[in-house]
Amino acid sequence: MTERPTALVTGASRGVGAAVARALGPTHHVILGGRDESALAAVAAELPDARPWPVELTGVTEADVAGVERLDLLVHSAAITRMGLIAEQPAAVWREMFEVNVVAVAELTRLLLPALRRAKGQVVCVNSGAGQRANPHWAAYAASKFALKAFADALRQEESDVRVTTVYPGRIATDMQHQVRAYEGGPFEADKYLTAESVARAVMAAVNAGPDAHLTELTLRPAAGPVN
Repeated sequence: MTERPTALVTGASRGVGAAVARALGPTHHVILGGRDESALAAVAAELPDARPWPVELTGVTEADVAGVERLDLLVHSAAITRMGLIAEQPAAVWREMFEVNVVAVAELTRLLLPALRRAKGQVVCVNSGAGQRANPHWAAYAASKFALKAFADALRQEESDVRVTTVYPGRIATDMQHQVRAYEGGPFEADKYLTAESVARAVMAAVNAGPDAHLTELTLRPAAGPVN
């Protein structure tokens, strides 16, 4: 039997991360990264070959990834958002957003690069429509997502043997969207948003593009509803 390729997915306890893990489940050994150990265990129980990896991504170290010798796929799905006007968001908000959405991504990738190089693997960054266009109340989040794009673009050029894909989804029907709509003072209208499963299918399109293809960027928008 051929050994399964290994994928590590962050934010895998719920939302897009969990949906990506489920999409990878039939073909990959999946390492489920996140903070909620019980939720990770529940997702792992659904899959034929998966294990939880409880971790605080903003403090990840070499010891945390010591057992990962070869990695075919790294999917960065974990992220946070804090909405607000520039005039009302102090430096602490910006630092928190960048620590989770950019610095943690860069450090985990750096630590796993030897394993990715061995496999000639792939890195997928789940970005956002906010990584392509900044709007009022979204400055800190959009800035972190623009920075994530810059990270992915530079990594793609520096690591010739590693494919790097950025996925830019619009609004997704996840817990984060509940938070956003509460801030905006509007209803949560799931039928106007992307599903987490649709975003996972976009990730799989990049993963399954074939060894001769490097799908560098994908933009997804809801068929109905807001485009950002």
